[in-house]
Amino acid sequence: MLPPVLHALQRQHPGIVPELMAGTRLFDLSRREADIVFRVVPFDEADIVQCRLMCVPYAVYAACEAEAPAADGEGAALLAMDAPGLHYPDVAWLRQRLPRARTVFATNHRGLQARLCARGMGIAVLPRPVGEQMAGLRELDLGGLPPGREVWMGYHRDLRRMDRLRALADLAARMLGDG
Repeated sequence: MLPPVLHALQRQHPGIVPELMAGTRLFDLSRREADIVFRVVPFDEADIVQCRLMCVPYAVYAACEAEAPAADGEGAALLAMDAPGLHYPDVAWLRQRLPRARTVFATNHRGLQARLCARGMGIAVLPRPVGEQMAGLRELDLGGLPPGREVWMGYHRDLRRMDRLRALADLAARMLGDG
């Protein structure tokens, strides 16, 4: 999601050099652990300006040459998204659809999950923007779609007039906002 926004930021504001830290940890904006944060859960800290940018659609993927799983998942291998303290509705949905499948690998990185899937190591639920761009993957139809995830952007209200933050926040809202 962010590469097109960062590319536009670089073109429009070449003097801004963003430092991007990716991870599953929820940064505390009230303690200034970051200037601006994009995440899949709303912010609950005081004094945070936040907006819901979009809902990212998800789908189930397998390697192009992989066979479709049995209806109950018997014999299927799952590549799960997992990080301590976080809930992944897409993973719960997949486990419900394929209750007899077994998890063979868990990671906290969607890109790694997609690469393992493309190598034929198992089935994965991925954000469509990831799955559609990864060579070697095909979408599976399991009789419905996994739940999507909302993307939230937030920053501390004291920073709302910081030019470099405002430039990124405005671009992100314009380019990613769906409402």
